[in-house]
Amino acid sequence: VQLQASGGGLVQAGGSLTLSCQATGTIFSINLMGWYRQAPGKQRELVATVTTGGTINYADSVKGRAAISDIGAKYTVTLRMNGLKPEDTAVYYCHADRVYSSIRSYLGSIWGQGTLVTVSS
Repeated sequence: VQLQASGGGLVQAGGSLTLSCQATGTIFSINLMGWYRQAPGKQRELVATVTTGGTINYADSVKGRAAISDIGAKYTVTLRMNGLKPEDTAVYYCHADRVYSSIRSYLGSIWGQGTLVTVSS
C-alpha cells in the first residue's frame, strides 16, 4: 500500500491550497487518513485527520482555516486550507493508520513521500 500526495507548491499569504492523497495497492481497509507537516528544524506535527467513521481532528493552529474531506471510496482524502500564513510553510505528509492489505495482513501506519508547501509573505 502506498500513499500518493499532490497539491503542494508556492502560495501567497492569505491564499488557499488543496492537498490530495490517495492510497493505492491492495487494500482491505484503512481506518484513518490525514495530514501531518514538518517545518524546517521542527518536529512533525498533526494537521488534520479523519476516520472512516467520520471523526475529524484538527490541530489548533489550523482550526477554522482547514477542512478535511471524508475518506472517499477509493481511499482518497483532501485537505483544503484557507488564510495561509508563512508559518504554514512545511513539508506536508499524507498518513494512513490501521491499514490492512488483507484480513490477515496488518500493515499499521503508512506515510506518503511528502509535498512541500511554501507560503510567501
